[in-house]
Amino acid sequence: MSELILLTGKQKRHLRSLGMTLDAVVQLGKGGLTKAIIDSANDVVTARELIKVKVLTNSPIEPNDAVYALGEALQASVVQVIGRNGLLYRPNPDKPVITLP
Repeated sequence: MSELILLTGKQKRHLRSLGMTLDAVVQLGKGGLTKAIIDSANDVVTARELIKVKVLTNSPIEPNDAVYALGEALQASVVQVIGRNGLLYRPNPDKPVITLP
């Protein structure tokens, strides 16, 4: 796995602007953070680099905790958490899609 990337404020702003148009591709529900969710999210973040995560109201984990736990499991940087939505970023070392400022 790759090392966790520390993002500057300018890079986070850039990623937040890209994330505004994204749909949530990972949804955490009543099952919480399971291995299946982590594996699925890992595949998606490897392909897209930037993903939006939605924590449903029936999740046993608080949204902030859930997004940070998923980020840690994926070794991805948490760009932001707003309400029940979070944005995670992990660059693809082989084929980068997003160029950071």
